[in-house]
Amino acid sequence: MAADEKPLLIKRYASRRLYNTETSDYVTLEDIAKFVREDREVQIIDLKTGDDLTRQYLLQIVAEHESRGENVLPVDVLTDLVRSYTTSAQSVVPQFLAASFQMLREGQSQLMENLSHMPNPMASMPGFDALQRQQQAFLAQMMKGWGAAGSSGPEMETEESDTSKEDLASIKKQLAELQSKLSKL
Repeated sequence: MAADEKPLLIKRYASRRLYNTETSDYVTLEDIAKFVREDREVQIIDLKTGDDLTRQYLLQIVAEHESRGENVLPVDVLTDLVRSYTTSAQSVVPQFLAASFQMLREGQSQLMENLSHMPNPMASMPGFDALQRQQQAFLAQMMKGWGAAGSSGPEMETEESDTSKEDLASIKKQLAELQSKLSKL
């Protein structure tokens, strides 16, 4: 790991305050969520014990968003996660979720790249460049919120939408197969 790719170290003091070692100031959960949304790796360490608390705080961020009515994860996914802790297949679930989110990130990146390279006959219209930049910024903002399984977004009339639908159908099929296997256990 290169020096610029080191995780941002956050120390939790006995008072439960979170201290950003990079900027030498205190941060909140919302600040940590912002770092994560900006693709910054964070590591939260208990100053006294040295325990890694990163997972605990990331789960707390998700729980707070859920409590505000922001449906991060559908109830059926949360239910399946709880069930996975009581089965012998629990080691499969984190790997499956990690692979699914990786596929989602790659799909989003590919979609944004394809949108930026699409030729358009309207490109010669005055003001079209500004309109296109606004549209891309809007799509980028919308795509940030598509991390939740089962969420739906606007359908795009492009060749990529068929590929995306096929990828989504494949993920849904894999999830259904996994749920079926878990049920049989």
